[in-house]
Amino acid sequence: MKIKPSGLKTQYSSPDQVLAQHGKSFYWARFFLGKESSQKATHLYGFCRYLDDIADGHEKDRLDKLLQIKNNINLESKSHNLPPQIDSFLKLNDGNRSGISSANDLLEGLISDQNDTLISDEGELIQYSYQVAGTVGLMMAPILDAKNNKSFSFAIDLGIAMQLTNIARDVKEDAIYGRRYIPKTLCRAMTPDEILISANGNDPQGREIIKKSINHILTIAEGYYDSGLSGLAYLPIRNHIAIGIAAIIYRQIGRKLVKRGTRWWQGRQIVSFAEKFIYSFFIIITLFSRLKSYPIHNKSLHLHLKRFQNINGS
Repeated sequence: MKIKPSGLKTQYSSPDQVLAQHGKSFYWARFFLGKESSQKATHLYGFCRYLDDIADGHEKDRLDKLLQIKNNINLESKSHNLPPQIDSFLKLNDGNRSGISSANDLLEGLISDQNDTLISDEGELIQYSYQVAGTVGLMMAPILDAKNNKSFSFAIDLGIAMQLTNIARDVKEDAIYGRRYIPKTLCRAMTPDEILISANGNDPQGREIIKKSINHILTIAEGYYDSGLSGLAYLPIRNHIAIGIAAIIYRQIGRKLVKRGTRWWQGRQIVSFAEKFIYSFFIIITLFSRLKSYPIHNKSLHLHLKRFQNINGS
């Protein structure tokens, strides 16, 4: 999923440090992974965080940096002077063209964010969510020893679901940066400035429009969560538990937001440590799916993703 920016640092932080500070749901869940899977997943997270920090930073050359990274990961002969996050990613995907293709889709999504971001409709919303988060699920699946390629569609769905949660949670924050990920078809084409005006209480009608839009997006997310969680049956049980816990905790962000009246103008909704501990036990329910045959993917969830060649057949 697209990771919120931490701010670029001049000093390199290890993937473990980055995950502990900025990916608390995943950091909590990763202790259920095996050592090798945990290390690989942490390095992938570090790579994605690095890209997000560039994309959401304040440097004037951030677009050039993203284009340079895209060039670096597609070179046949690798440079010896790459940032450690990129070098680690390339080693992780040595010989894996699917991983590189997913990274290309991710970078295209981040590059698109360098312009004014005003999502048009639900199709564009799902496409963007795939680019910046579904791709992460796609890259994570082989790291977590998914049994076969049929699992990849479910991994994409889990990433999309989490990104939709991100979007619903961060409407006000994104508007501050001039971005509106809520489709204009849902919010009467309100601009980021208009969203901020309504957040400040000066437009009650606009506030209600955004509230209904967020609820709609979270309803869409529920379908992708259901699909993604069902696909965990393709993973070894230990990895199933770890990723399932992270997803369940993340899902609760949106559910908690709705339960509290979708007061989006009050800022970011969080899940406390105590709540994370309690919700972690919900994973037991998903384990019963392992007693059944493997799920069949609902192709309608990828109706808007046909242009992405990397997921054809997944």
